[in-house]
Amino acid sequence: MTNISKTGIVNRMKSIIEDIKNQEFKHVYLFCGEEDYLKKQYRDKLCAAWGAGEDTMNFSAFRGKGQQPGEIIDLGETMPFLSDRRVILLEDTGFFKGQCEKLPEYLAALPDYLYLLFVESEVDKRSRMYKAVKNTGRIVEFSTQNEATLMKWILGILKRENKQITRADMEFFLAGTGTDMNLISRELDKLLSYTMGRDVITRQDIEDICCVQVINRIFDMVRAVALRDQKQALALYYDLLALKEPPMRILFLLARQFRYLRQVKELAGEGIGQKEIAAKTGLQGFVVKNYLGYARAYTKKQLEEAVSDFLQAEEDVKTGRLSDTLSVELMILKYSKKDSH
Repeated sequence: MTNISKTGIVNRMKSIIEDIKNQEFKHVYLFCGEEDYLKKQYRDKLCAAWGAGEDTMNFSAFRGKGQQPGEIIDLGETMPFLSDRRVILLEDTGFFKGQCEKLPEYLAALPDYLYLLFVESEVDKRSRMYKAVKNTGRIVEFSTQNEATLMKWILGILKRENKQITRADMEFFLAGTGTDMNLISRELDKLLSYTMGRDVITRQDIEDICCVQVINRIFDMVRAVALRDQKQALALYYDLLALKEPPMRILFLLARQFRYLRQVKELAGEGIGQKEIAAKTGLQGFVVKNYLGYARAYTKKQLEEAVSDFLQAEEDVKTGRLSDTLSVELMILKYSKKDSH
């Protein structure tokens, strides 16, 4: 696993801001890493700076696997209409995980009017596509932010809204949400609406309105799956459905836990201690301790397969091959089955 310092990540994000400020752009960008919130924020900033939101005639988006490089190249060779730029956004194409014909060579000599942005969940840094973007454009890796960075970000939001919160209640909030900034943002919006007219956000507010109960059930589900307690895992899933929790959100949260399990297992395998793992992943110490225990139930290869399976399950739902409810159930059954590994 390649670890990038938080300072390095900040500098790379600043490089995008500088590109936008100076209107001096690379012709190809790759945004990757685990932090989807930041990827989407900077995706939208860059596309807006290119005028992609305003000029839909010269903007095209390709999402999901199965895209044809030839079709993308043909579109790229089409001159923009009454504009200086043609913008192509490509998200989660899988081009950076396997063989991709034609595109690596095409990236080396893009037309002056063409700007490409790839946004990927997973990349192989040995792939031809990754090396091609590295040679000709800019790569920005958005990794999970640590607790201190998240607290600073949350406090900035609360300050703008004239809200206050104690450190203890902030830690309680983060224990419930984890480090995913998308989830934190949604829960903060709920808290701000719930406490309208008051200056202080309390622990009771968090318990009343936030998804602490849901997150705790997800943790319990992961534990049940790791212990091969299929009956308990499914019971927790059905409880979440009874609470009107959307299956896709359950799938997302469950997938995130398995990504953490893989990350923690990899770091532990490198001889890194619990405290340093917490610092590198942004997870709280007690959470790392729990993950280390759960991760022992799986090999590194099995966890890599699980992460891939969750991505495939999400794609199967989006493309209509599976219902959202069934997709989660199948994943629970597969990874809690006693004779499956």
